[in-house]
Amino acid sequence: MRPLWAREPGRRRAQGGPVSTCLGGAGAAAEHGLRRRPVSLRKWDGARAGAGARRLRWQGDGVSDTRRLCAALLPLTALVAALALTFTTGGTLGHPGPLALWYPVDLVLFAVAVWALRRLPARQVSALVLAGAVAAAAVALVAAPRTSDDAYRYLWDGQVQAAGHSPYAYPPDAPQLAGLRARAPELYPVTGSCTGWDLRRAAPGFCSHVNRPAVVTIYPAVAEYWFLGLHLVAHGHGVRAAQAGGALLAVALTALLLAVLAPRRRWQAALWGWFPGVAVWAVNDAHVDTLGALLAVAGLTLTARGRGWWGGAVLGAAAAVKLLPALVLPGAAARGRGPGWSVRVLLAAAGVFLLSYLPYLLLSGPKVLGFLPGYLHDEGYEGAQPRRFALLRLVLPDSLAALAAGVVVVAVALLVLRTGDPARPWDGALLVSGTALLALTPAYPWYGLLVVALVGLAGRWEWLAVPAAGEAAYLTQGGAQLAGYAVALAVVAGAAAVRHRRGRRA
Repeated sequence: MRPLWAREPGRRRAQGGPVSTCLGGAGAAAEHGLRRRPVSLRKWDGARAGAGARRLRWQGDGVSDTRRLCAALLPLTALVAALALTFTTGGTLGHPGPLALWYPVDLVLFAVAVWALRRLPARQVSALVLAGAVAAAAVALVAAPRTSDDAYRYLWDGQVQAAGHSPYAYPPDAPQLAGLRARAPELYPVTGSCTGWDLRRAAPGFCSHVNRPAVVTIYPAVAEYWFLGLHLVAHGHGVRAAQAGGALLAVALTALLLAVLAPRRRWQAALWGWFPGVAVWAVNDAHVDTLGALLAVAGLTLTARGRGWWGGAVLGAAAAVKLLPALVLPGAAARGRGPGWSVRVLLAAAGVFLLSYLPYLLLSGPKVLGFLPGYLHDEGYEGAQPRRFALLRLVLPDSLAALAAGVVVVAVALLVLRTGDPARPWDGALLVSGTALLALTPAYPWYGLLVVALVGLAGRWEWLAVPAAGEAAYLTQGGAQLAGYAVALAVVAGAAAVRHRRGRRA
C-alpha cells in the first residue's frame, strides 16, 4: 500500500459543493494526514499560447486543491456581492454617482477572481466558471434596468408584430397604434408624473418608457424575431421578461465557450461570464447585442471546424441581430482553406441576412431600413460632428474623420482576410471588431459585448479595455470619451508589444 503522501492529485476529493469543500475540505484532509508531495513529483503541465515556453504548475493534493478553490471562491463571491450592490444602491443613468463608485470595484474584483481561477486544476474550472456566470446573471435581475431603456422598445416591437403590424411601418406615437398603447401600461404609464431618466412625454401627450417614440425601429430582422418571442413569453411581466432573456443568452454563451475551448483554456470563458459589463449590459439592461454575440461565437466555431456554409449562415443571422457582428466575417472568411472558402462563407452570410428580411420586406418595402439613416446622423457618424472618432480627430480635421475610420477598418479587414488563421478565426475577428470600436469611439458600451465574447474565445484580455472605455464615455455623457479610448488604445498596443517581444525571445 502506497503512503498517503504519494497519492495521485485529485484521488481524494472533499464531498459536497464548492462552498462545503472550501469550508470543510482542508480540515478533513489535514485530519487524514495528507501533506505535500516531494518536489520530485512536481510536473510540467502547461504551455503559454504563442510563446512556446513551458511553465511549472503545482499539481496539488487534496490540501492545495482545496486552498486554491477557496482562493478562487472568495474573490468570486465578493464580485457577485459587489454586483448586487451595484444594482441596488440607487445608481441609474439619471443618477450615475453610485455607479461611478461601484464599477471600478467590480472591475478590480473581476480581475482578482480570474487570476485566482487560473491557479485551479483544470477539472475544477468549468463548474466554477458556469456557477459564477449564473450567479452574476442572477444578481443582475434584482432591479429594473439601471442605465438603458432599450428593452422597452424591444417589448413594444414584439407587441406590434403580435398584433399583425410591421415594426418598420409606424412609430410608437402613431395614431394607428393608439389601441396597442392603451393595452401596454407597463410601456406607456397612465398614472404618475412621468418624471425619471427612462420616461418622456411623446408629442401626442402620453408618457412613454419607449425611447424615441416619434421614429420607427432601428433594429434588424433577426432582432425583431427575438422581440416577438419576448412578447409571446412575457405574459404581463414587462421588462423583466427581456432581462430574463438576456440572462439566458449570457449564460448560454458562457456554456458555449466552455464547450468549445480546450480544457486548459476554459478559464477564458470567465472573461465573458464574469465580466461586470455582461451583468450590466446583457442582463440588467437586456441588450439584444448578446444574441448577436452568441451567434457570432457559434458561427466562428463552425468555420474553425471547416463548416463554411453553416458557419457563414449563422454569422449572417448574427449580423441581422445588430450590424456590428458583420465585423467578424473577415476572420471567418480568411483565405487559408483553399479556393472558394471565402466565397462560401460570405455568400452564406449574405443569403441568410437577406432572407431574414423577406417577411418585413413584403410588409413594409423600403421602410425596412427603419430609423437607421436618422440614427447615423443623430449619433454623429456622418463626419463633421464631434461625437465620434475621438482618437482620429486628434490628428485629422473633423471632416475627414469618418473617411479615415472607414479606411482603417477596411485595411485591417483586408489584412485579416489575407493572413488570418482559419483554425482560429476569432483572432482576426477580434482584431477587426476591436479596431472598429477604437476608430468609431462609440459612447454606448454594450456595442462592446461582441468584443467581450471574442475575448473569451481568443484570451486576449487587453481588449476588455475597449468596452470599458465605452462605459466611461457613457456615464460621463462623453466627458471621458477621449481619455477612456486613449487608455484603451495604450493597453491594447502595450499588450501586443509585450506578446511580440516574448514571441521573439522564444
